[in-house]
Amino acid sequence: MSLIPEIQKRRTFAIVSHPDAGKTTLTEKLLLFGGAIQVAGAVKSNKIKRHATSDFMEIERQRGISVATSVMAFEYNGLKINILDTPGHQDFAEDTYRTLTAVDSAIVVIDVAKGVEPQTEKLVEVCRMRNTPMIVFINKLDREGRDGFELLDEIEDKLGLTVCPLSWPIGMGQRFKGVYNLFESKLNLFQPHGQQEAEETIAIEDTSSDLLDHHVGSAEAKELRDDLEIVRTVYPAFDQEAYLNGELSPVFFGSAINNFGVKELLDCFIHIAPPPKPRETEERRVEPAEDQFSGFIFKIHANMDPKHRDRIAFLRICSGKFERNTNYLHVRQGRTMKFSNPTAFMAAKKSIVDEAFPGDIVGLYDSSNFKIGDTLTGGETLHFKGIPSFSPEQFRYINNANPLKAKQLDKGLAQLTEEGVAQLFTKEDNARKIVGTVGVLQFEVIQYRLEHEYGASCTYEPLSLHKACWLTSEKKGAIAKIVKERKKDMARDKEGHLVFLAESAWALKMAQENYPDIKFHFKWDF
Repeated sequence: MSLIPEIQKRRTFAIVSHPDAGKTTLTEKLLLFGGAIQVAGAVKSNKIKRHATSDFMEIERQRGISVATSVMAFEYNGLKINILDTPGHQDFAEDTYRTLTAVDSAIVVIDVAKGVEPQTEKLVEVCRMRNTPMIVFINKLDREGRDGFELLDEIEDKLGLTVCPLSWPIGMGQRFKGVYNLFESKLNLFQPHGQQEAEETIAIEDTSSDLLDHHVGSAEAKELRDDLEIVRTVYPAFDQEAYLNGELSPVFFGSAINNFGVKELLDCFIHIAPPPKPRETEERRVEPAEDQFSGFIFKIHANMDPKHRDRIAFLRICSGKFERNTNYLHVRQGRTMKFSNPTAFMAAKKSIVDEAFPGDIVGLYDSSNFKIGDTLTGGETLHFKGIPSFSPEQFRYINNANPLKAKQLDKGLAQLTEEGVAQLFTKEDNARKIVGTVGVLQFEVIQYRLEHEYGASCTYEPLSLHKACWLTSEKKGAIAKIVKERKKDMARDKEGHLVFLAESAWALKMAQENYPDIKFHFKWDF
């Protein structure tokens, strides 16, 4: 059987943004259009995410933020759409970075009033490193915000994207009348107050037509015509090949909370977004349509259901067909495994899946067999590239607060760091354990989960470090020399790789100058 029809049906993408730009609301409205949920607010109330969360969801509820990537899938116009809804909060960015390795494209959400925010810059940089195609959705047009051209300039300047507006707003906030859809040559009129159909669509091929004045008013029609002339003169025309190569980013305007502009975004997305793409491994390039199955683990979540103490490994299928109860090679362990209850995430419910295809995300129940970056194949030895571990930005010593629970603490730390929520380093000189994270909120999550999921309690001690850098060298004896001379600054990560702990930017610079034969790495690809 040819896999091509199944591959062509799939679109796997992530929604990324700074917190509060409206990412979760946009996800919800996409699911509504796909018929995956029936009630607005289901995402916000975590009715959807409940299948993909653990006890620490209490922290999510208390703080009103997402701390874990959720996977949701639905059918739309004959296609299967896989959405990976990522945490926006910077303290959980590493989970998002790894999630971006498992998608084929991304939608970037920007608040019309706030513009490009710091976390958006970081996430887009990760997408650009991988040439991931991106569509930009400028949200909250029902509120007062910044001028459209000013926002486009900022997107090009701060995010390094070449933009191509495919819709354009008519007014904003109280004066917001709707958008003109350049992609379909249609006028979409805004109807406020959260009506179920939040827009009326009128086909207007020629914007000089009096029909435009009739629907939006003469002054607004003139302003729109002037804006569109600038858009068509200044910005490049849409080129699908440039978009697919990550060289051009279409821009849409709308209001997700009012359900406005979302359908246009979705209809364009399924038309232009890529189906599953080839993936690079250390050995060769893997094509989706190959008969042989392959996939990699990009996320692990422990204790999704605290009552059952389970772990789920999230598998992105890269080639071939994945089948239930079939033996597959776990490449790192060198042994075969089969899975009796692989899980598909269809929005509000988990379901056992008998088969899955490239682009799909499958949950595998796991008893500590998997690590992030592990490969499963039909028998071939492959190692997928580009699943990075980033240098942490926050560090603390971790101490056992209950000596009787030392085993529980060690197990909890091992499992939580395997999820990628934090990194664990052991100092060379005194064997003290250091937890490194991207943001301070992760320390609270780890402490909470150790207590509620493993029965272990810990305390932290402050530790002032600038960076943790992985070390490599091609010159014999160079690593041994720095270990001998700078032992107090040395540690090992959980895989045993050597790490240099720099107290300051100056200390790092001096170490790089004093040891020119050593490379200092700020990220490590598994």
